[in-house]
Amino acid sequence: MAFSARIFGYKCRALFSAAKVTPEIAAAKSTAAAKPKAPRRNTGILKVQPVSPALAKFLGSAEASRTDAVKKVWAYVKSNNLQNPANKKEIYCDDTLKEIFDGNDKVDFLGVAKLLSSHFRKTT
Repeated sequence: MAFSARIFGYKCRALFSAAKVTPEIAAAKSTAAAKPKAPRRNTGILKVQPVSPALAKFLGSAEASRTDAVKKVWAYVKSNNLQNPANKKEIYCDDTLKEIFDGNDKVDFLGVAKLLSSHFRKTT
């Protein structure tokens, strides 16, 4: 503080003290905090899109976001104990998952989103 006082002069203490806030600064801070935030739009992987009939049958709805689809697939895998116990990155596909994953017997967990992407229709 002493070093900065030599550089900035006696006004340095006013710069470093938090107690000296002018009414104009306080009013500006309160109006900035009072503004309501605009609701966030769901875009990208959060955007709800129409899905293929096979995925719609699995999810139970004709529209879903990519994140919701992956979450529901993982919930299904965990509830039916379809993970490889030796390698948790592998999923064993039963008949329901084979419809979604192009008839594959095993799927790597990184490939789930890639295989699901073909079920989402592109919208403009």
